Amino acid sequence: MYLHVKRGIDILGASIGLVLASPVMLLAAIAIKLDSPGPVFFEQIRSGLYGRSFSMYKLRTMVRNAEARRDEIQHLNEMDGPVFKIRHDPRITRVGRLLRMFSIDELPQLWSVLSGEMSLVGPRPPIPAEVRLYETAERRRLSMRPGLTCLWQISGRNDVEFDEWIKLDLQYIDTWSLWNDVKIVLLTVPVVLGGGGS
Repeated sequence: MYLHVKRGIDILGASIGLVLASPVMLLAAIAIKLDSPGPVFFEQIRSGLYGRSFSMYKLRTMVRNAEARRDEIQHLNEMDGPVFKIRHDPRITRVGRLLRMFSIDELPQLWSVLSGEMSLVGPRPPIPAEVRLYETAERRRLSMRPGLTCLWQISGRNDVEFDEWIKLDLQYIDTWSLWNDVKIVLLTVPVVLGGGGS
């Protein structure tokens, strides 16, 4: 029953969020087009509930050929485990850095929440290539619908090692409640407004 309530909250929250975020996304889209050549949106295949693949969209924050350049900067990876992250990624554009700082690039994912591929709160959706490197226990993070925000987002994000990230996701799954979701959303707000994005 509570999971049905969670889904209802997702639909309501995503609907309101899209209305409120539309002007911001429009301004961001204009800034992206003025700043660098390429599309406004970035599409990437992610692993969702039970490992099912879906297309996740973000506002583009990197140069157009960013994916093709990943191999040449692989040695700069600052995360352990199968995750690839660079705090000062050279592929990020000037506008992209600002969008990431305040997590504005994540706003299109509200469509994924509305469609049921994501939730407002849940483990962040990994890339399938990362999932293939998971240990058996790590795959349990795919047992809940992925979210826009999670314990990792409010616990230091890029400063959290992969093993701790997994522990936070499994802790969320094991102790899940509607009240915990509310607390995570409330704690996400100051992180975003304070420029604590990636």
